[in-house]
Parts: sequence; C-alpha cells; structure tokens
Amino acid sequence: MTKSTPNPIDIYVGSRLRLRRALIGMSQEKLGNALEITFQQVQKYERGTNRISSSRLFQISRILDVSVSFFFDDMDTEIIKQTEGMAEINKQVLQVDKLSRRETLEFVRAYYKITDPMVRKKIFEMVKAIGNSEIGSNNKI
Repeated sequence: MTKSTPNPIDIYVGSRLRLRRALIGMSQEKLGNALEITFQQVQKYERGTNRISSSRLFQISRILDVSVSFFFDDMDTEIIKQTEGMAEINKQVLQVDKLSRRETLEFVRAYYKITDPMVRKKIFEMVKAIGNSEIGSNNKI
C-alpha cells in the first residue's frame, strides 16, 4: 500500500459514515456544520482519503446517533487480513455497495415513515419472505 492509497479500514469506516448519514437524510454540509468543518472534509472522510481521529469519530457517532462500533460492524474479513495485528473474526460479510445504493436508502427511509409498528412488521415479513422465495431470487419462474 503506497502513501497515496487510502487505508482499507479508513475507506470502510468512511463508507459506514456515508451510509448512516444518508440513511437519516443528513447532507454532508449539515454534518460538516455540526462538526464545524467543511462539507469537503466530510467528503474526504467518506472516501477514506482523510483519517477520522478517535475523538472526531466519537463526535460523529453522537451526531449520527450510533455507537462508535457501528463504523466497524461487519467489516469484511479481507480488510481485516490486510491489517497486521488484528484478530480474524467470523462474521457475515457486509456488502457495503448494496447498502449504499439509493434504492436501498429510499426503501429504508420509506419503511421508517410507516408509523404503525404492526404494519411495519408485516411489511418486513413480506419482503423477507419474497426475498427468500424463488420470486425474489435471480431464478426465473
């Protein structure tokens, strides 16, 4: 890894920052204002170009209403293997690109706009059932 190449962990943490910010509908500018930095700095954090210090990560976690561990949850084992000294973990690999897609973000936002918890639960169960069926898979019927 060269000096100009961002560290894979910084890229991952940045992608989780972007994911959470987008899920709650917060702009880079609004987050930047809350952190008293420019939106360009937020962009650099999200790309992994600039590292996020521990105190800044703590501050971001408070603003985005998540735990600090959220930024490391479900990290791909390949990223972990690239970093010496970290223990391997047996977790399901998160496909960040699917979670970061606009379609996913819009779906989650719309889902949480449903105020009735029973309706939300039924919709969740329906989507889960379709996803696990032949209809929801790539197989043609």
